[in-house]
Amino acid sequence: MDDERPARFEAVYRETYGQITAYVARRCGSPQDAADVVAETFTIAWRRMDDMPPGRQATLWLYGVARKVLAGHRRGEVRRQARSAELDAELADLYGDSPDSRVELDAIAQALGTLPDDDRELLSLVAWEGLDREEIATTLGLSRNAVRIRLYRARRRLSRALAEAGVRLTVESRLTPAERVS
Repeated sequence: MDDERPARFEAVYRETYGQITAYVARRCGSPQDAADVVAETFTIAWRRMDDMPPGRQATLWLYGVARKVLAGHRRGEVRRQARSAELDAELADLYGDSPDSRVELDAIAQALGTLPDDDRELLSLVAWEGLDREEIATTLGLSRNAVRIRLYRARRRLSRALAEAGVRLTVESRLTPAERVS
């Protein structure tokens, strides 16, 4: 029985790969996204070989799997775009005189891009995910103190990068919207 499973998967893969790839490619924004969706589709097919119907029905079943993977991929892309817009707006509010200034948003994005991956991850967990130090420590498998130190350093590096990019911190930009009104 164990020998039949890989052979069946290989046969279905050879038969359907072109069709599934074409289906996905027509619905994805980039070849890289399409490749990811196809890979995930066939990974699910491998894991769920016992659920896969025989013959032509297997192709139709794979179309259904690909459709669901595409839907998940789109939801993830929408979430990523929303978080990115949210972070851009938050950073513009914090560091820019004019949140609508495209130049400053570009400078902020460039400054973030110059930071090490670990710094960007920490700052993103705070800004996008709204996690506190304890939650970040749990997420990253670090002590709370290590997170505190790393976050302090990441913020300092971001401030330096922003200063080098010409984005100046103002006292008002550090205030919350409620504090600005008071």
